[in-house]
Amino acid sequence: MKYSDLDRNKTAFVFELDDVIYPEKDYLFQVYYLFASLLEYTELFDAKVMTDLMVNTYHTEGPEKVFDKLKEKFAIDEKYRVNFLHLMLTARLPLKLLVFQAVLDLLQDIVVDRKKIFIVANGNPALQLNKIKQTEWHGLEAYLTCYFAEETLSMPEPDVLHLLMKEHDLNRRDLILIGKSEAMELCAEACGVDYYNVSKFL
Repeated sequence: MKYSDLDRNKTAFVFELDDVIYPEKDYLFQVYYLFASLLEYTELFDAKVMTDLMVNTYHTEGPEKVFDKLKEKFAIDEKYRVNFLHLMLTARLPLKLLVFQAVLDLLQDIVVDRKKIFIVANGNPALQLNKIKQTEWHGLEAYLTCYFAEETLSMPEPDVLHLLMKEHDLNRRDLILIGKSEAMELCAEACGVDYYNVSKFL
């Protein structure tokens, strides 16, 4: 699916961030690498072995289990959990986050057609802003307006969309939402806004 397949009467496009604009694992895996490097420096553990364990835990048990698994395997002091969580929010990544190519093409087509682009991010605003700042936007950042759902109510509550429409004088019929999470889909449904799963474009 491409921009030309979408309703040309739409004037605003709302994108979720994680796994829609870029692959979220690209952020998380770099944080894991940085944290493992910290532990190698302070505790003399092997950073590569720890990074591999964290990545494997992400794939098999999910990101919420990563620190616990590392603590269990290497007997890491609980005090490092604070460092891990802080690094997750503030990490300066070795590599920029890259936008999915098909999504980048879509964003560029929207800009050329002089339509509005919004990013609506669920989750911790500080974390999401850190990701946005370290994404390679190819000059598109000047055309983006970002909203953080938690500053109103987290999706699937539709408050953030109501705020967006009010502040930019938009109606439901003007919008297309592009996301991946169930929360975003339910939010679109609650607002009566057209919704597409990003998989249709990738």
